[in-house]
Amino acid sequence: QVQLVESGGGLVQPGGSLRLSCAASGFPFSKYVMSWFRQAPGKERELVATISNGGTINYADFVKGRFTISRDNAKNTVDLQMNSLQPEDTAVYYCKGYSLSALYWGQGTQVTVSS
Repeated sequence: QVQLVESGGGLVQPGGSLRLSCAASGFPFSKYVMSWFRQAPGKERELVATISNGGTINYADFVKGRFTISRDNAKNTVDLQMNSLQPEDTAVYYCKGYSLSALYWGQGTQVTVSS
């Protein structure tokens, strides 16, 4: 059974940090491209960061220098370290894994940035 389970969300003050983690199971994680997306209320889901199976990383312009994506193929996890969080970063954050033949989404974790 394929599972992507996000954790680490919560309420944080502006300027604070959170670390999200996505635990994967049921598919060959090391062969998959992994991404973090987010969706704010009333907005479309948008790409935050991607790390390929070879370790190539790309970020959306709005998180460059603040967020860091990483993966651990031994633990089947992909993390998103988020620093300097701002209210506009408030959203549900989703983990996505995909290959040429399959695509999987997690259920999401809520991140709220507010004073």
